[in-house]
Amino acid sequence: MNFLERNLKEVWKFFVSVKLTIFLLFSIAGTSIVGTLIPQNARVEEYLQAFGEFKYRIFDIFDLFDMYHSWWFQLLILMLTANIIICSIDRLSATWKIIFNRNPSIKKSQFKDLNKEEFIEERSPEQLQTIYAPILHKAFGFTQVETTDTGFCIFAEKWRWTRFGVYIVHLSIVLLLLGSLIGSLFGFDGYVNIPEGESVDQVRINNVDKTHALAFQIRCDDFTVSFYDSGEPKEYRSRLTILENGKPVVQKDILVNDPLRYKGVNIFQSSYGKMPSKDVTLKFTVAESGMVYEKQAEIGKPIDLPEGLGSFLLKEYRPSADLQGTSLGEAFIGVLNTEPGKAQEIILPVRFPNFDKMRKDKMFISIAEQQQREKYYTGLQVTGDPGVWVVYTGFIMMILGCIITFFMSHQQMMVEVTQKNKKCIVIVAGKANKNIFGMQQEVAKITKRLTGSQKHSA
Repeated sequence: MNFLERNLKEVWKFFVSVKLTIFLLFSIAGTSIVGTLIPQNARVEEYLQAFGEFKYRIFDIFDLFDMYHSWWFQLLILMLTANIIICSIDRLSATWKIIFNRNPSIKKSQFKDLNKEEFIEERSPEQLQTIYAPILHKAFGFTQVETTDTGFCIFAEKWRWTRFGVYIVHLSIVLLLLGSLIGSLFGFDGYVNIPEGESVDQVRINNVDKTHALAFQIRCDDFTVSFYDSGEPKEYRSRLTILENGKPVVQKDILVNDPLRYKGVNIFQSSYGKMPSKDVTLKFTVAESGMVYEKQAEIGKPIDLPEGLGSFLLKEYRPSADLQGTSLGEAFIGVLNTEPGKAQEIILPVRFPNFDKMRKDKMFISIAEQQQREKYYTGLQVTGDPGVWVVYTGFIMMILGCIITFFMSHQQMMVEVTQKNKKCIVIVAGKANKNIFGMQQEVAKITKRLTGSQKHSA
């Protein structure tokens, strides 16, 4: 045996151990308890407040805040999957020989110490063999007749394939583990806000500074909201269109409990809000002359400053802006170009019109008027889990495997007929690899059919 073979044998011996199975199950159960005690994917501020900075850093090193996506949890799942597969393969060879044996050998000695039914027959062994063989064949499918010096034995069996039941359960567990692993590695849970009439092709992952690209675009065609008399929202509805290569392929109105599903991606209605108007009236005050000018500005479109002092671009709107930790409330962010090649970003708070004076420049800018229009954005929760169908398949197979394992069994039966003093003693015995009580009922049922053949023959 060379070095490679020895190492492979040691690896196989390691993974075939039942002790490893128990260790991995307890490890996964224990870490899952930790995952329920420590909130997953919360904000950093919440963790710092709950655990303090030192514990936060320790927990963060071990990925306890996103435990189910951590490398070590995925390794536990992978090892348990390998352990189950290798244990099943190691024990499969013996089961395989039993199930696919074309010439099974059933012996009288196998039924020696089993519970039996016994009765007396008046007919000859030849007559009984002709009558009993079809009854056993109909009930079991496979029969085998063996002639003895004093009569005969009929051996019957059925459902050899049910020995695969435990392996179906093993396979279902493997599928469940693989499905969760696929979801952990390739799934996502994100959100996106889409203004009416606009579309997106990526979402932001929850509580993580990452984005996930979609294989299609989501467009919000319309958003409507209705309210109770108290002012609380009653129902909000988004009309969404899925676009591929710029062409619409699916359109649906979604509600809170009625999502849109497309290519394994689930799109849920989550929230909504009002969008600020892109049309803003800006007031430009020249410091030296005191002249005041007003101009219409639109986000994303540059405008020329009065008196040839440069250009200005209204860059974006922020519902809550801050400066060095101080909240300024609603504000617009702009880019001011007063000299070639020299641009500076400025903040224009809606509530503080004189805020820009602090720059002490040739000109200061303020918001004169913001045109309000009823335009909403829809907040969507977007999730994808490519392993979900693997998990569903695993659940179905587990139900099937449990039915086979707990309610069906490999059954064998013997009917022995022995002639004695012109009469025949009939013994009926049966055995099963499990569910002994059920086998006893089967023996009683077959005995009733055999004894019933006496009346039918008469």
